[in-house]
Amino acid sequence: MERPADLAAAIDAAAGTLIAVLESAALRHQVPPTQLRVLTLICGRPETNVNGLAELLDVVPSSASRLCDRLEATGLLRRVADPRDRREVRLVPTAAALTLLGELAERRQRAVQAVLDRMPVRMQHELLLALAGFARAATSAPEQQTDPAVQTA
Repeated sequence: MERPADLAAAIDAAAGTLIAVLESAALRHQVPPTQLRVLTLICGRPETNVNGLAELLDVVPSSASRLCDRLEATGLLRRVADPRDRREVRLVPTAAALTLLGELAERRQRAVQAVLDRMPVRMQHELLLALAGFARAATSAPEQQTDPAVQTA
């Protein structure tokens, strides 16, 4: 079976739509998207320091430090000494940050569910299977490439 020519464009458009739905769910929060991203990164990497955060964000350490200053001023982030190396300072989300991220996740899921509820159940099941297959393909090791334009000399 041949792949539809516009499949990649349709996926790109759907991703854009999904991002818009997710962003609209986050609009009620007073925390800017960049700061939410920082909190999410820190929660997923408990050993993060300012230099590590700067690498993750692809910014200079002084910019990452200023972001942390703002989050610390709003009570969403703490800087704590690493118990293994007192010279290291770790970034730790506060209970308020964890609550905020939890509420945001719930709000985003409700927004996506509202869209799914407008789809026929059969299409929801097909979407689930397609997304699971897409995730598997995206995370599996690529097979040997056959397109000579992609191969390097």
